[in-house]
Amino acid sequence: MLLKARTQKLALALALGLLALPAMAQDFKDAPFFAEQVKDKKLPPLAERLPKDPIVVKSTGQYGGDIVTLVPRARDIRYISTFTYTRLVGYDQDLQLQPDLLEKLDDEDDRVFTFTLRAGHRWSDGSPFTAEDFRYYWEDVAQNQDLSPAGPPEFMMVDGKPPRFEVLDERTVRYTWDKPNPRFLPQLAGPLDPGIYRASAYLKQFHAKYADKAALDEKAKQQKLKSWAALHNRMDDMKEQTNPALPTLMPWRVMNAAPANRFIFERNPYYHRVDGQGLQLPYVDRLIMDVSAPGLFAAKANAGEVDLLFRGLSMSDIPVLKEGEKAKGYKTLLWPYARGTELALYPNLNTVDPVWRQLNRDVRFRRALSLGIDRKTLNNALLFGLGTEGNNTIVSESPLFKEELRTMNAGYDPAEASRLLDEIGLTKRNGAGIRLLPDGRELEIIVETDGESSLVVDGLTLIGEFWREIGVRLFVKPQDRTVLRNRSYAGLTVMVAAPGLDNAVPTAIMPPTELAPMRQDNYTWPKWGQHVETKGKNGEQVDIPEAQRLLDLYTTWMGTGNRQVQRDAWSEMLRNHAENQWAIGTISGALQPIVVRNGLEGLPAKELYSWEPTAMLGIYRLDEIHWNKAAGKEARR
Repeated sequence: MLLKARTQKLALALALGLLALPAMAQDFKDAPFFAEQVKDKKLPPLAERLPKDPIVVKSTGQYGGDIVTLVPRARDIRYISTFTYTRLVGYDQDLQLQPDLLEKLDDEDDRVFTFTLRAGHRWSDGSPFTAEDFRYYWEDVAQNQDLSPAGPPEFMMVDGKPPRFEVLDERTVRYTWDKPNPRFLPQLAGPLDPGIYRASAYLKQFHAKYADKAALDEKAKQQKLKSWAALHNRMDDMKEQTNPALPTLMPWRVMNAAPANRFIFERNPYYHRVDGQGLQLPYVDRLIMDVSAPGLFAAKANAGEVDLLFRGLSMSDIPVLKEGEKAKGYKTLLWPYARGTELALYPNLNTVDPVWRQLNRDVRFRRALSLGIDRKTLNNALLFGLGTEGNNTIVSESPLFKEELRTMNAGYDPAEASRLLDEIGLTKRNGAGIRLLPDGRELEIIVETDGESSLVVDGLTLIGEFWREIGVRLFVKPQDRTVLRNRSYAGLTVMVAAPGLDNAVPTAIMPPTELAPMRQDNYTWPKWGQHVETKGKNGEQVDIPEAQRLLDLYTTWMGTGNRQVQRDAWSEMLRNHAENQWAIGTISGALQPIVVRNGLEGLPAKELYSWEPTAMLGIYRLDEIHWNKAAGKEARR
């Protein structure tokens, strides 16, 4: 029976029962890190820095210490906003949406969203976090042609219309759409914070509406920027972390800017979370990011030069990491990577080559290629036999998972693969046994890849051996990712190899965007995606009924706040993918190594790792990790 439309209320006191414990001012214990600043009255006492109702977490730790980690280039310090995961509303470890920066959220049928902020909540510089920060973003940034030429972000538009935005009081704002916008909250909870608020008190000094435009333009010119708007955008850099003066709401704030080989993030004195002992999170004082060549990450971890490392490590690093554990005093956690498949083959249905276009669009061809892959051998060779063989689909931890969707047309059956290829008409072969295309060319599939993953390249080499048995030749063409994407967008690729679904643990409330032909960065249907993204100005209209059905189902999901209807849409889209083999999956379940120095506590021994929805380690709350003894608190270097 379908669920009736209803008003959903996410209130902190109810939704976060375990986090809504009473916090009495006299119980607060300030971090020694701030002792001198409080003593010199450069900072108020902790009780005056916290919101009236901070989040109170269950964890128990102690203050102090640094965490040293690595980044491959200076720009990658931006990922701190993903894995320290501070959001208006975010996922908990059960993938349920909960208020975080917000005190309360009222959701009326995914049409009307009312946000209530915490009384007394402040940015890292002590300025109040209020409704004005939301108004400033919406009116002075998102709808300012100089700052946002494309207008408000796409996820805030429904049928081309933005929401009605209201400030109800200094702590309350409301967004209202005429039709449901079920993407809104999941987007706010995503790995990349869309930032629908800004530090207005700081940024107004760079905005022509609030400061002298001529003076701003002159200041921009001095920094070799074109206008005040370019200056504002440089200062307003929540994602990239390039402006240490920009206030933040995250647990740590960046203290220095590039060029540098070491970036320091210090604890935010106004962070909104405390534990039951009255200690303000984060427990750890500083997060230190050292720039290092990516090829040296495993070696540096093996040498004991890091306290915490995950991004930049892969399953192939595990033997090296395990070697150094005992001598260098760390452990290597192994978390399953929740991705649809480690290696997917994407036949380009929009390729400009007419012969390959017709072949790629024949579901029998796609099924034949799938049945021609010995996934068990791939699993043993690439994932030590620990992976899961099958299609590019969701994993068993998702409530939407069905086992048959992973196995459909995904066994190893070269005889059936050959029969299907014969049925298509690909019966002629050359002297080497390779089939011939209708125009006489060899059936040689050039599989293009960005070359960044050795697993993908090694996997393609093995798949080439399997496909030779069914009369298909595979040629691997690695190249720069930007070049690859541009070739794909232009229809020049025949097939691309890349990882599968980013979000392989979806719930019904998460948008099924990856499953519909609506993004040009999907290598199976780049021109269909262009057509949707540009509202028909570029690309090609979807012209295969089964693919059009995916778009229709996405429209159904978008048009309702009814969770059962959304679940049904997800289920049919997943089945559609398994039946049509839009992307050919191989093996999933690679293990993500996470190096953790002995004495650093708070991370689970085993959880799912993913970009979306876990934000790498984000939903497991890095602000709650801590050193278990004083000796462990010393910075490594």
